[in-house]
Parts: sequence; C-alpha cells; structure tokens
Amino acid sequence: MKKADDNTRRLQRLDCCAVSDALDKLGLSGTVTGLPQRSTSRRIAGRVVTVKLVEAAQVSAAAHTDVPRHLGTTAVESAGAGDVIVVEQHTGLDAGSWGGILSLGASLRGIEGVIADGPVRDIDEARQYDFPVFARALTAFTARNRVAEAGTNVPITVAQVRVNPGDYVIADNSAVIFIAAADIERVLAAAELIVGKEAAMTKKLLNGVPIAQVMGADYEYMLQDRG
Repeated sequence: MKKADDNTRRLQRLDCCAVSDALDKLGLSGTVTGLPQRSTSRRIAGRVVTVKLVEAAQVSAAAHTDVPRHLGTTAVESAGAGDVIVVEQHTGLDAGSWGGILSLGASLRGIEGVIADGPVRDIDEARQYDFPVFARALTAFTARNRVAEAGTNVPITVAQVRVNPGDYVIADNSAVIFIAAADIERVLAAAELIVGKEAAMTKKLLNGVPIAQVMGADYEYMLQDRG
C-alpha cells in the first residue's frame, strides 16, 4: 500500500490554527472556512487528489461508454494512504458530490478522507465506516442525471482557493487549509516554530505565570521576525 511522504507526516502532527498562522506569517492564502466535519471528529492531512464535477448535461455522451463511470471512482482507485480526495461541485444543484459506497471504497484503500465543496449524501454510512467527510452541505439527492465528473486530478477551486493535484491539505474542526506543493517546506517550518512558541507559553501558564504576561509581546508579535 502507498505510504505517506515525510511532509505529510509532518503536516499530520500540526493543526489548522498553527498552519493558518504560518500562512499569515508568509503572506500566503489557502485557509477555507464553512466546510465542517460531517462524520468524524479527527483531523486529516495529506496530498490532494482532485475531482471536478459539472452539470450532467455538460458532459458529452461521447465521453461515456455504455455504462457511465461513476463520479469519484477514478479518484478512489488512484489514491491511497496519505491522500485526501477534494471535490469541486459548484453547479448550484442539490445533488450529492460524494456518497456512502465511495466512502467505503476510500476507507478500504486507506485514503485519509474527502473534502467536498458542495453537498454530500449518505453521511450516516460515512460515520459507520469512521471515514472523515468535510462538506459544504448535506443532501439525500442522488448525483444521477444531475451532476457528473468532468475530470480527476485537474485544477479545481474550493471557495476562492485554487487547488492543484499534489498540493497539500489539512482539515480539522477549525478550518480546511490548502498549501501549494511548492510552498510546503516553508509552511511546515513556520508552523512548527509557532507550535514550539505556543508550547512554551502553555508551560509558563501552567507554572503560574499570569496569563496577561504570557500573552503579551511574545504572543502579539509571534508572527513577526524580530531581531
């Protein structure tokens, strides 16, 4: 089975708030809110495998065999441990961009989870499989004859963030954050430094230092480079 890379393992040890702070420090964008966890309570992180969905009518019949390939199945078959499937469904239609059988298939392959900028369905099944699903909304409406896959591992947009295959993503109860592959090393380094500084502040607080002192200049200017 595919193994997670070193950057993914480092990212998995962080949380979204530290990574968001790192993006702020570096002047980068990538933080998305409004995509809550729907099935589990655990954090996920990994490399992005993208799926772009459009209205079914936009997908040419010539692209199909006698039996159309169901949305998401190519992504599930190509992904593995250390990967997160990210789905764009911006059609405006109330139609599932992910479902229960896909959740089971992804879980069996060790995929970290799915993030859908659109509705998902069968969320109770995802909970049964303990498979992490982050989504814009929930629905019971099928994708059949409503939405179809336009491509796998193509550039997509989540909220206002451009996401490319092979980028990195971390998601927890605070946010979903995308990091371009070219930026991952410096984002990780900045986030790890922030985590270390916050750990030192926590230790001071537990040792009886007043909170106003702990959250003074060291906290307020933590993201700035100060000599």
